[in-house]
Amino acid sequence: MKVFFGSMTGRVFLILLLGIVASAALTQWLAVGERTRALERYRDFHALERAEQLITTADVLPEASRPTYLRMANRGTVRLEATDMPLATALPPTEFSSTLQQRLGAGYKLGPLAEHPAACDLPRKSNNIFAPSQWRGTCETMNVQLHDGQVLKLSVLPPRAPPPSGHSELMAMLPFLFSIAALAYLVTRMTVRPLKQLAQAAKDLGNDINHAPVALSGAAEIRQASAAFNAMQARIRQHIMQRTQMLAAITHDLQTPLTRLRLRLEKVGDQELQQRLIDDLSAMQQMVKEGLDLARSMDTTETMQALDLDSLLDSVCSDATDGGQQVELRGRAAMALMGRPLAIRRCLVNLIDNAVKYGHYANVTVERMVGAARIRIRDGGPGIDQDQMARVFEPFYRIETSRSRESGGTGLGLTIARNIAEQHGANVMLSNHADGGLEVTLIVPEYYAGA
Repeated sequence: MKVFFGSMTGRVFLILLLGIVASAALTQWLAVGERTRALERYRDFHALERAEQLITTADVLPEASRPTYLRMANRGTVRLEATDMPLATALPPTEFSSTLQQRLGAGYKLGPLAEHPAACDLPRKSNNIFAPSQWRGTCETMNVQLHDGQVLKLSVLPPRAPPPSGHSELMAMLPFLFSIAALAYLVTRMTVRPLKQLAQAAKDLGNDINHAPVALSGAAEIRQASAAFNAMQARIRQHIMQRTQMLAAITHDLQTPLTRLRLRLEKVGDQELQQRLIDDLSAMQQMVKEGLDLARSMDTTETMQALDLDSLLDSVCSDATDGGQQVELRGRAAMALMGRPLAIRRCLVNLIDNAVKYGHYANVTVERMVGAARIRIRDGGPGIDQDQMARVFEPFYRIETSRSRESGGTGLGLTIARNIAEQHGANVMLSNHADGGLEVTLIVPEYYAGA
């Protein structure tokens, strides 16, 4: 749940859902308020009609019959009852009493009372959470003087609360909330899907520069962004191709004069000078060779195919052992990976050669993880300082300790290995082992058929 709402899909969904719910709640609040005001106006009009009827009926009855009538009229929400209080004139007339006075005529006298009915302040129960908690219509008492001078007390009380419906309002709103959530989710999916497609295209571009362009579909803005992305991919592909071709051409063309130089060095009479020149020339040829390897590591034209990781590791380690290197392989991954065979093999060979060259041996351990395999290559060297862990991946960078020119190399081995790993969605990390030596960890994603 935290991951979902932390993503853009979850945030857009939450904003849409809250916006729609807030709009619906505001609409419901306004509708309930208007309905309540309409009910209050209707109730006040009904109270006027009822009060006028009670007063005029009491006025025409004989004085002897009034007590019986008043006992019947002292019920409901509009009540008329006998009182011993004199007619009140100190208080100003209210809107209700003024309207009632106009309807009754000058023969009746009304006097509002300061007495406030307790029922006016009682909280009202409602089945709607947006309904007001108290009655806001007419709720007051007044004295009424009839034609014969008798004073009666008129009370206008709030209407009775509606009976409980037996249904929870929240339960009644659940279908509405589910509908809103479904609508917000569909809108979110439609909005975020093109962004996810572009993100996946960027990920595929990082793994394979020759990946198929993004299909131009959807809204005009999405098509424009996809076209810009495809143009960027084409420019990057062209730039990499030009750089790779240039590097390959330079290193390839250097091999011919270097070979001629080596042949001519055989004619040098001074043996010591000859050996020094041959050693320098060998280093130059090794640099040219690794330059070609670097150029090939950036080449993504080789066909991707499913490879058995255990067979590949066994083959690489066996070849290293046959070549006189001290290499030991332990563990099994029992999984396949999608990659370029020659490139993946070059990556593993470089990492093992690096361990043997600077650490005398290589202990290779492979284990299965969730959706990936972890390959650890540990050597017997002194390790690397923490501040140089990232710099050793830079081209031509060499550490001036045990990993120096005395051990040979040009500083391109780890660069080539990382280039190949990143093209396959893998990750290369370095760490100093607790028991000594440098440990290289290669995390390789698993290949799922049909994915």
